[in-house]
Formats: sequence, C-alpha cells, structure tokens
Amino acid sequence: MDYETFKQYFEADIREKLEEKGYENVKINFDTIEKTNQKYEAMSVVPEGSNVGVNFNIENSYAIFDDTDDYAGVLASATMLITEGLKNVPAFDLNTLLNYEKMKDKLSVEVISADTNKKLLENVPHDKIEDLAVVYRFVLESDRNERSSILITNAMLNQMGVTPEQLREDALVNSPEIRPVIIKGMNDIMREMMGSEAYEMMGMPEDVNEKMYVATVVDMNSGAGVLAYQNFMDQAAEKLGGDFFVLPSSIHEILLIPDNGEMVVEELKSMVHEVNLTQVKPEERLTDSVYHYDSKNHIFELAEKFEERQQEKEKGSLLKNLKDKQKESAAKPQAKDSAEKAIKSKERESL
Repeated sequence: MDYETFKQYFEADIREKLEEKGYENVKINFDTIEKTNQKYEAMSVVPEGSNVGVNFNIENSYAIFDDTDDYAGVLASATMLITEGLKNVPAFDLNTLLNYEKMKDKLSVEVISADTNKKLLENVPHDKIEDLAVVYRFVLESDRNERSSILITNAMLNQMGVTPEQLREDALVNSPEIRPVIIKGMNDIMREMMGSEAYEMMGMPEDVNEKMYVATVVDMNSGAGVLAYQNFMDQAAEKLGGDFFVLPSSIHEILLIPDNGEMVVEELKSMVHEVNLTQVKPEERLTDSVYHYDSKNHIFELAEKFEERQQEKEKGSLLKNLKDKQKESAAKPQAKDSAEKAIKSKERESL
C-alpha cells in the first residue's frame, strides 16, 4: 500500500474509531507541520464545535506500517493517542488567544538551533544568541511529561498589534516569573534520584566539589530557554564561582562546567556531538556547539571565540613584553654613553 492510499484508508478508519468513542463529526485535514527541529505531514483532528484539535504525525504511522505490515496495530495506537490528545486539549477560544493583554502572562522564551530551524524562523519573531535563536511561546499547560504551548508567529503578532520589541520585553520579564531558573549540582541531582540512603552507601563525601551543574526550569520542560534570561549568566557565575562552559544537553536543560583552565574545547564539543547522536531525540536536540561565559567581562560566546580572544590576549601580552625588552635594551647603551660622557667631562674638568 502506498502512502496516499494509506492516508485515505487511515482517515476513514480513524473517523470510525473516534465515533465509537463518542467523537462524532470530527474535522480531519492533512497539513504540513513545522515544529522545532521537525517538519512533517500531520493528520489534524478537530472535534465538532471546537477550533482546537490534535495534530498526529501520519508520516510516522505510515513508516511503522511499511516496516511491520501491521495496519491494525498502527490504527489502534493512533486511535489511542488521538483520543488522549482530544481529552487533554486545553479549553480556550480563538478570541482569547489573539488577545495579547489576556495572554501575555503566559509568555515564555525558548532557545532552539538557528541553523536547524532556518525555515521555521522565517515566519517567527526571534532574536539571535550566537548560533541559537530565541523564540516566544504562550505556555498553556506544562509539566515534566508534556506541555501544551503555542509558538508565536509573525502573523499572530500582526493580528495582536504587538511589536517584536514589546513581545521580547514582556517575555523576558514574564518567563522567569512563571518558569523560574533551577541550577543544581550533579551530585545533588544524583542524591535526589537515588535517595539519600542509597547515595550515602556509595561513599560519596558530603563536601565533594561539584564539577558539573544542570540548569533548567521548574517543570524541566524546554528549560534551555534560561540562556535567554536577563540575569541568568551572572546568577550561574555566582553559583559556580566564576567563568564556565555551557554544554547544550537538550532543549530541556543545559550543563554548566566551571572553567578551571584545564578544559579542552574540542573534547567538550566531541562529547556533546556524541551524546546528541546517540542519546537525544532529534526533536529535542539543541546544537553541537559549546559555549563559554566570561564572568569578568560579561561575555557569552561560542567557546572557540573565547579561545581566539584568549590567544589574542596572549599575543598582545607577548608583544608588549617584547617591546618592553627592546626599550630596555635600547635604553642600556644610551645610559652607558651618558655615563661615559659624564666621566670624560669630569676628567677634563680635573685637568
């Protein structure tokens, strides 16, 4: 069965299954969906009398069917997911959604890869931080397992009559209030996960120095957005005791490593790339880059840029030392000549 035929059968069968569960006269359309790190064709299912529904990845369903030839199993799984989605659709109307004054207390910031999401960003108000893009969302509901949110587009912004500058200003104020930062040492996280008793049985000392920290938000969902918070960098620097490297673990959290002068940037980048490739879902990846925060000069930048700045400083320091030595060398003969002239002058006076 080819893809288009599959879609026709699937639409009819999903409609029938949903009617059996009490969802009659649902609207079903197929639309291309662009989300963070993703673009796919979705089956959009909207209940009667509502303007909000569920988008279901039909391409994934076909891929599973094509691989297993288990149409009944794929249909049953899709029915369950769509039904659960319809049960949990947040209650709001379109007029409220486009009323900025009513929605702005739900504003939140999120960071995504600017390179991976070039097409998406063409239609979305955003700001750049190195190779990251800061985008804005209305967060309706959120917990560790799932989140209901709406990505703000240029079209929505125009309809609401709000400028990108106003959106940014409001989001940077509101986001830390509704989604405050959490920075925890890895040892503290291990203690929470294992329980104090099991952790202590491992023989970990109480005063162990933290070598890595995790930064996220309270619900740990899309928590990498803290990178865009206005005071986050200095807050983290105070916690870590100075400069630090930032490793983008995923869109949900970032790792912070104190800069003790011994870290090798290429090794850190290799580690991030390997983890992204083997352990992070494509839709949850941030970037393969490594970043650095210079707490003295308040500079957040790609780690390789930091290295270049350091090398330039060292070159400048070496050049200054060389010039100082040249001045010293040039001054010695002059001093010697002056001394010799003074001696000769005294000798002539004595004669």
